Amino acid sequence: MAKPLEGVKVLDLTRVLAGPYCTLILCDLGAEVVKVEIPQSGDDARHYGPFKNKQSLYFLSLNRAKKSITLNLKTEEGKAILKDLVKDFDVLVENFRPGTMEKLGLGYDILEKINPKLIYAACSGFGHTGPDSKKPSYDLLAQARGGIMSITGWPDSLPTRVGISIGDITAGLFTAIGISSALYQREKTGKGQMIDVAMLDCQVAILENALARFQVEGRSPTPIGNRHPTVSPFQVFMAKDDYFVLPIGNDKLWMKFCNAIGKEEWIKDSKFATNKARNNNLEILIPLLEELFLTKKASEWIELIEEGGIPCGPINTIEKVMNDKQVHARNMIVEVEDEKAGTIKIAGNPIKMTSIPEERKRKPAPKLGMHTKDVLVKYLGFDENKIKQLKEDGVI
Repeated sequence: MAKPLEGVKVLDLTRVLAGPYCTLILCDLGAEVVKVEIPQSGDDARHYGPFKNKQSLYFLSLNRAKKSITLNLKTEEGKAILKDLVKDFDVLVENFRPGTMEKLGLGYDILEKINPKLIYAACSGFGHTGPDSKKPSYDLLAQARGGIMSITGWPDSLPTRVGISIGDITAGLFTAIGISSALYQREKTGKGQMIDVAMLDCQVAILENALARFQVEGRSPTPIGNRHPTVSPFQVFMAKDDYFVLPIGNDKLWMKFCNAIGKEEWIKDSKFATNKARNNNLEILIPLLEELFLTKKASEWIELIEEGGIPCGPINTIEKVMNDKQVHARNMIVEVEDEKAGTIKIAGNPIKMTSIPEERKRKPAPKLGMHTKDVLVKYLGFDENKIKQLKEDGVI
């Protein structure tokens, strides 16, 4: 069985994280991704650490298995080549600041006339509409303006960035969802379309219950540390030797938990009997649990609580994540054999489908421009002399 996006051809004009993360997903789903990079320098991420033997593992992890061509879009011939390529491709993805592609004469209004079936996906900081559309953005700015930093951290602490680039990553995810949906719709209509995803919009979209809480409570939610704002107990606890997490998501689990730890009397205690009651009496409940959990090791509590059918678990370091038996059972740590860096372990594909075989290895990230000749010959029929001339002219 072919992978779900087998046969879909993607022109990837993106760089750094949000766009490359989107096209990485498409690549894992079977699409042929041709990465269009600036001659000589390429994607900025090629120069981001950490490095191993002068190879950026950051770039490798986001661009493995893609193809790379170089094309100078500031030259007229470079623009002409891109327009010719667009005729044969299904999707074009870019994450330039809005207005950049239009200045180059390569905006959606131009490219859709060349290929009406083209799906043009733009991923930017603030989107292609609105008063701040053309402002520059990075992940930190998206997290800040989108509100997530105002609810992350501890009471009275400084606004806190989430530990990964969630502004970029969520934008990449939503863009991939939009592209997949547009491909499905094209099957029915025969028409392409433009997709406009903003990092700021994506941060607002994942605020979960914070928007609702503001409307109910009449004040902006603030950081509350490692507990859930409306469900209890649902937080981090310290055992005798280490931290662990205990998410009790409903009253049935609470009863099972009380039985598991030998505190059956808490089930009928009016202060703890319901989630609402537990939330209203956190100042009583949490100290009781904290005192109790200090009597055993984290592993002992986790084993005891899990035996009762209750969710519970350790707080893994990255090293432990990479060695977690469940993570490995799901093939979420795979290997790339890189010419410079050697064998590198990276994250696998979290989308498990019967049409996608589970493979333990991935193809390496491309060297800058290593597929330029192949792509130009395959899609545009260029010969050796033409390609040589393009190199001499600084077009590729």
